[in-house]
Amino acid sequence: MVALNPIVYWAQNQKDIFLRLELRDVKKSKYRATDRQVEFSLRKENCGKWWKRLTEESLKLPWLKIDFDKWKSPEDFEEETRDILQDRPDILRQLQEDEGVIEPINYRQVYLFVYNLAQFIGFLYIFVVMMINYAKKGPDSMEETFSNVGEVFKFVQLMAFLEILHVIFGYTKGGLMACFIQVLGRFIVLFGCINSEPRMQTKPVVFYLFFIWSLVELIRYPYYMFRVYNIEVSFLTWLRYTIWIALYPLGFLCEGVVYLRTIPYAEETGVFTIALPNAWNFAFHFPTAIRTLLLCFFFPGMYTTMIHMQRQRKKKLGPSYLRQKGE
Repeated sequence: MVALNPIVYWAQNQKDIFLRLELRDVKKSKYRATDRQVEFSLRKENCGKWWKRLTEESLKLPWLKIDFDKWKSPEDFEEETRDILQDRPDILRQLQEDEGVIEPINYRQVYLFVYNLAQFIGFLYIFVVMMINYAKKGPDSMEETFSNVGEVFKFVQLMAFLEILHVIFGYTKGGLMACFIQVLGRFIVLFGCINSEPRMQTKPVVFYLFFIWSLVELIRYPYYMFRVYNIEVSFLTWLRYTIWIALYPLGFLCEGVVYLRTIPYAEETGVFTIALPNAWNFAFHFPTAIRTLLLCFFFPGMYTTMIHMQRQRKKKLGPSYLRQKGE
């Protein structure tokens, strides 16, 4: 007679292992049991050690499954609740492979990967063209920066507005305010100050600004490409949340210089300025708007962005990150 095995679900937290047996027609038991299952809670010998599997050998057992309702991971004991699929992707992926689980295609992941890849290619093109021209002509190439890569830069920057929608619709996690400040700030600098004034396009500050922006994105987008599929590249993670310490202040400095240099040009040309009288009875003075932005929004925006990145760095490179590397 063939022995029948009940379906066994297992889970773990920092201290305990949980077992749940699915049964039928249970009549007598010395354990607490329902008419469908019996549950066990066993204390680990070494508390804090996370098991890769319940059995000693890596065998595919048709009657052994994961109890995701009770499953916990190290980060669940930190202050912030995280998605279980992002807590320990290595262990969960191995468990799913052992059970023969085939994950369906996640079109959201595919879209985010393609978007980040496209942005990476765009910024890589900009960076390579700038470096080749600088290698050939030296500092004289700086005045040609916008004419060489300006159109591509405008395209990738317009595409960056999708990142605001990603946060709004839940495609990505992150601070909406920090994302909005960064995308809108770059838009104003690129389209409002540089693209609208030919004399501004030949200034060396445009070269330095494009160089800093491109270098930041050449690290950020590959990091997001890997994170879409929960792949952790330690050096890339460290670079993503460390290099901003030097590049962000330099970027803000260059943006400030662009704003200040734009004011006299805008006063002279009247670009984006709407004077009275007009049909809408509305007036807008672009140089005054720039001054207001510098005085009231530039430094608060810089502070908000830097604080956001510092918190992200602490979260990503803090104790939990070091514990995972140690394992």
